Amino acid sequence: MQMALRQLRIQQNKNKIMEFTITKKAKNTAFGLIGVGALLAIVGIISNMGEEHFVTRLMTNGLINAFFFFAIGLGALFFLALNYATEAGWYAVVKRVIEAVALYLPYGIGIFGVVLLTISFMKGAHIYTWMDSHVVAEDKLIEGKSAYLNLGFFWLRTLVYFAVYLLFLRGFRKRSILEDQIGGTEIHFNNYRKGATFLVFFAVFSSTSAWDWLMSIDVHWYSTLFGWYTFAGMWVSAMVVIVLTTIYLKKLGYLENVNDSHIHDIGKWIFAISFLWSYLWFSQYMLIWYANIGEEVVYYVMRTENYKYLYFGMFFINFVFPMLILMSRDAKRDAGVLMFVGLVILIGHWLDVYIMVSGGSLGANWHIGMLEIGLPIMMAGIFILILLRNLSKAPLTPVNHPFLDESIHHEF
Repeated sequence: MQMALRQLRIQQNKNKIMEFTITKKAKNTAFGLIGVGALLAIVGIISNMGEEHFVTRLMTNGLINAFFFFAIGLGALFFLALNYATEAGWYAVVKRVIEAVALYLPYGIGIFGVVLLTISFMKGAHIYTWMDSHVVAEDKLIEGKSAYLNLGFFWLRTLVYFAVYLLFLRGFRKRSILEDQIGGTEIHFNNYRKGATFLVFFAVFSSTSAWDWLMSIDVHWYSTLFGWYTFAGMWVSAMVVIVLTTIYLKKLGYLENVNDSHIHDIGKWIFAISFLWSYLWFSQYMLIWYANIGEEVVYYVMRTENYKYLYFGMFFINFVFPMLILMSRDAKRDAGVLMFVGLVILIGHWLDVYIMVSGGSLGANWHIGMLEIGLPIMMAGIFILILLRNLSKAPLTPVNHPFLDESIHHEF
């Protein structure tokens, strides 16, 4: 009898490790965020409907939030491909968490695509001024860029980005599930090749898409570091979501093979990428400030004069904050510290995107109100709900991953 009970407990524990079920509390939290965020956004829309720059402000906030959450999914897809291409072993036990975050991409592309399409129909909505033929006709500088910045070519590039991302995501997920069923190493080496191929595409697309979707808002300005800067923010935001999700699952009793060393490794990624982002921020800012060329400094003059506290506060959050708190080994292994720092970093990088977009579209006419608070809360609720559903669609442990045993015994 005792043996039978012991076997039953082992089986129940195995099922708990393998299959994730969304709790009622988690579902209610996600729907609560969606409801509260939608209510705040509606109040903000109604109360500001008559203001002069209302349409631009509305579409600016839609673009900010659609891009921010889309970028988290894309950052997770990049990290998944990176681990495939480098044949990393440590990450196997958190692979399904990375996949679940990346699987937000189809939804993120849908939302982001609708926002971009709406802005296109509105001739740029004073966000992408190069979409307005009247503006282009009166501005020789924009007209000189029209071979690249025109609506047809913009959408051709955008659709290619979306198609490539979805194609690789679908392939990675399909082979991941198939590997659970048949095992072996053939699928692993296929993923290795496909991961390396994706990185080649991403090396180009991560920069050109940042030029198209964000840098072209400030159409008179350009920076050769902008693509890398945007990519670093995208990557660190994705890593934060991955570690927060892993800690949440551990708290519920899942992912028993995930130990402090795995958490520490993800924490080191967050720490390191925060430094990469800060290096790129400083390099871009310092070189342009020091050269003091009028057509270059205009980007920073706008932001330092009209977003001064947000702009430098955002840098403090995204650099000094993780540097001071995550420097020690113990901090990167402490779930409470990582959750606190991670949430702060996410807010900091949302502010980064907000300043990038709003500084070029609204300029000095920005302000934080119900709309700016409600939309990200609503989008966070949608993101969390989709993430939870993604986690429940496949076993949390990739049982036939060739590096699973190495990952389980990952200790340092």
